[in-house]
Amino acid sequence: MEMKIARAGLMTTVQDLGRRGHRASGVPLSGPMDPFALRVANLLAGNPEDAACLEITLAGPELEFSEDARLALCGGDFSGLPSWRPIVVRAGERVRVGECRSGCRACLAIAGGISVPPVLGSRSTYLRGGFGGFEGRALRDGDRLGIGIDPAGPASAGRPVSFFVAPSLLPVYSRSPVVRAVRGAQAGEFADGLYSGEFTVTPQSDRMGLRLSGKAIARTSGGEFVSAAVAPGTIQVPPDGQPIVLMADAQSIGGYPQAAHAASVDLPILAQLRPGDSLRFHEVPLDEAQHLLLRRERELAVLREGVRQRLNP
Repeated sequence: MEMKIARAGLMTTVQDLGRRGHRASGVPLSGPMDPFALRVANLLAGNPEDAACLEITLAGPELEFSEDARLALCGGDFSGLPSWRPIVVRAGERVRVGECRSGCRACLAIAGGISVPPVLGSRSTYLRGGFGGFEGRALRDGDRLGIGIDPAGPASAGRPVSFFVAPSLLPVYSRSPVVRAVRGAQAGEFADGLYSGEFTVTPQSDRMGLRLSGKAIARTSGGEFVSAAVAPGTIQVPPDGQPIVLMADAQSIGGYPQAAHAASVDLPILAQLRPGDSLRFHEVPLDEAQHLLLRRERELAVLREGVRQRLNP
């Protein structure tokens, strides 16, 4: 099956769960900004959770399929398609994902996954490096992408797909969230400024990191640090005292002090923030952050089994 990009939207890229195992060589993880949305979209479409999807930012694409297709859109609330449920579209029907009404990004999964050549074990697009995804770039009008074989059978087989994910299972997306974080390697360099103030997401934010603006966080000492490993979720504080939360395309090492690390379970919440949104940080111990992530994984396991029974009765 083939998918035609009639209109590409603001920024639409191909992403899977990321390029793991290459950070020691300086290659970012990439993958979706909201990994929860990508995993659930794939489950609803009948795919493995790491299948390649479209990541859509703020304004979505218009698509046409050469055959009937089962889709699922998860993440931010976009006009044009219902979210958090599978839908079937017919061959030749134009599917439009419109403007983002809340949040910032969504993942659109197509049964069978998007067939682009893997690079270093992943189909994710790394825009700064110009590789992965479809020709290493954001999609353009007129592009055509191959779609793999639907693992649950043809979308036109007539099986009902009228179910959706319960809202209680979803992250608490918000334009002013409280993001949980654990102490970073240089947390002792700072007072409690990270946790006592409110920060605003600036227009300089991108897939590499969310740049924040607020009351500057002062260091208690001076001096430089030896560059150290960083990862998506690391909260660095440069000399101007304005924090940066590293995200999907984060570099592999950094020299700024690491004040904290956002809890992995809250990365989807950060992914849905847009310029002008605000957030606060709340410190939690490491074992609580791990417990929250394990609880999320148990909920996904239950959802995985439920969807399997719906799509393969």
